[in-house]
Amino acid sequence: MKLVCSRSNLLNGVQTVSKAVPNKTTMSILQCILINASDKIKLTANDMELGIETIVDGDIIEPGIVALDAKIFLEIVRKYPDGDIRIETNSSYETIITSGDANIKIVGKSGEDFSYLPSIEKLDSIILSQFTLRELIRQTIFSIADNDTNKLMTGELFEVNEDKLRVASLDGHRISIRKVYLKNSYPRKKVVVPGKTLNEISKILNGDTDKDVVIFFTNKHIVFEFENTTVVSRLIEGDYFNIDQMLSSDYETKVTINKRKLLDSIDRATLLVKEGDKKPIIINITDENMELKINSTIGSMRELIDITKNGKDLMIGFNPKFLIDALRVIDGEEVDIYLVNPKAPCFIKDSEDSYVYMILPVNFTTVS
Repeated sequence: MKLVCSRSNLLNGVQTVSKAVPNKTTMSILQCILINASDKIKLTANDMELGIETIVDGDIIEPGIVALDAKIFLEIVRKYPDGDIRIETNSSYETIITSGDANIKIVGKSGEDFSYLPSIEKLDSIILSQFTLRELIRQTIFSIADNDTNKLMTGELFEVNEDKLRVASLDGHRISIRKVYLKNSYPRKKVVVPGKTLNEISKILNGDTDKDVVIFFTNKHIVFEFENTTVVSRLIEGDYFNIDQMLSSDYETKVTINKRKLLDSIDRATLLVKEGDKKPIIINITDENMELKINSTIGSMRELIDITKNGKDLMIGFNPKFLIDALRVIDGEEVDIYLVNPKAPCFIKDSEDSYVYMILPVNFTTVS
């Protein structure tokens, strides 16, 4: 095999597929990137749960296939200077990677044992912009569970209902929901996508509003196609939680508040909380303002923020991180917060329910 391509193109391709290379595996072939230079230069990585394939622009002098250790290959390309890179392999899969006067020889492997991406029947699909998909992920991914106690909580619900796509995540303490309208109407679909897959996709997407992503659904896989890249991921099997049953439109208190002032105040409060401490921020809502208080071994804080309030006065406590996570991804100057009582969850949402963030309160001791 002989091929030539620019360092920038090759580096972008290697970095893209490297996201599907497992950190640990008993199968050494899975720690490789497959270079398939036939009619196009195609790079592939696959950890059996997530597979990524991308096409790199370049010239094929002699076709061939080789599997190279992903970590070493990436570092070589990264540390080479800008310009063209030439890759040559012989019948023993020894591979010489050349840039200018520098060349490095590494031992490659046959591609025979490599796990190619599964062949997917591409029937059910939806189309949305790269920007929209990346925003949907950014605005919900923070509330997936970070352990495997309940596998379904480590993924996100993708629910298609005619011209609407709803994405939801939960971890037992909060729920994040985003809803967008699609340009076309599609058959109903409901799948759970691993959080790892979505995290990696959000890093690859360039976020252009005028570039689309096509998403294909099957019973066991989801496929994302955009530009020269294909991402295939296994789905998480099982019925997702009945989110609608957890949501409520009832409230006793509604607060409208400047989002930036609230976020900055809570952010300042966390300066007084050591990592690992579970100190709640206590919110006291009265007719004219919202009082935020926190008390820890480091110190205490008290701030007042002007609000518009409908309904009853209320004092309630929250994990400050959960409020910060939600407020940071909401666009707009003001947010509406709906509450019932100190033991019931609060809902931060807009009038169209294009976003809904539900957060459970925590017990607290009154701060004087």
